[in-house]
Amino acid sequence: MLDITKIRKDFPILNRQVNGKPLVYFDNAATSQTPQQVIDVIVNYYSNYNANIHRGVHALSQEATDKYEAARHTIQKHFNAKKAHEIIFTAGTTHSINLVANGFASIIKKGDELIVSALEHHSNIVPWQMLCEKTGAILKVIPMTLEGELDMAAYANLLSENTKLVFVNHISNALGTINPIDTIIKQAHQVGAAVLIDGAQACPHIKPDVQALDVDFYVTSAHKICGPTGVGMLYGKEEWLNKMQPYQGGGEMIDQVTFEKTTYAGLPHKFEAGTPNICGGIAFAAALDYMNAIGFDAIADYEHDLLDYGTKKLLEIEGLKIYGTSKNKTSVISFNLEGIHPYDVGTLLDKMGIAVRTGHHCAQPIMAFFKIPGTIRASFAFYNTKAEIDALVAGVKKAKMMLS
Repeated sequence: MLDITKIRKDFPILNRQVNGKPLVYFDNAATSQTPQQVIDVIVNYYSNYNANIHRGVHALSQEATDKYEAARHTIQKHFNAKKAHEIIFTAGTTHSINLVANGFASIIKKGDELIVSALEHHSNIVPWQMLCEKTGAILKVIPMTLEGELDMAAYANLLSENTKLVFVNHISNALGTINPIDTIIKQAHQVGAAVLIDGAQACPHIKPDVQALDVDFYVTSAHKICGPTGVGMLYGKEEWLNKMQPYQGGGEMIDQVTFEKTTYAGLPHKFEAGTPNICGGIAFAAALDYMNAIGFDAIADYEHDLLDYGTKKLLEIEGLKIYGTSKNKTSVISFNLEGIHPYDVGTLLDKMGIAVRTGHHCAQPIMAFFKIPGTIRASFAFYNTKAEIDALVAGVKKAKMMLS
């Protein structure tokens, strides 16, 4: 059992008011809140050892370097990567995906096939479309069902010896569906294709084991996992990272530079050009330490209880429809009120101090599938409560009455 009272005290922002009402924060799928323990790590970095890393001989540089590389090892352990240099620090999930897409530009040929799912965030669609435009590769789509699940029979039929890369999210940001990535990875490998999993929405709820999954690439962002914005991770199998060309050129990613030729540094520095978000990387590891101290099994159980409770209470509202009804989903509820635009509901909820996300959630193909402009999305985290869900339900009822 989680000690929710104690946990909530770790998050200073939960004490504030919005529009004269206690904050109810249900926009966790967009970004999670940050505990004081991680804030303290950020303050300590800038207060005591702010310096550029690697190659510096002075004490501050060496201390910052040690902390940054220790953070890499913390992240390696959390995701169970085989080697620390298979963890590449990036600016976030989008940067990580673009890094891989760029790295495959010299690997993919005209006529090769790439497979994406219908449940993807735009960041796991657009970079691959750009790659197809550059190379002449063909993009194929795994269709979805009315429940918001992937059609796995259709996926099996899409796979062929021409399939070179499959990219799917672990959990849908718009619907909360947990995809069967074990099967997706296994079947892709049977035809020799590599697999990239977008774990941005999964990592706050699940502790992925990249070796057990046998996944080729796994990406995520720290700001979904109680960490800071502007930093994330690309896990890649060593053999794939060695095949890929660097995404950016500049300092840190080189071995030798002359005007005739430049040779690149080894992993992971080959993909880490320029001064990184040093403090962000260190705080990323601190956020994982914080969540691991609570325990991901306990987090998953508690959030599932919130999901069941919220689903039941919201469905008691006449005219409310939930999108994404898979039995295997995480704590995201996307819904609409019949005849009312989601933006209008979200605006009124904000007046009541309740933060939800409205719109297409960077998943326009999903909204097109359901023939809707967007949804109201309430996404729960382990620091939320049933009392807050009650406030949401009351707020939705009030908004419905005002807008009908």
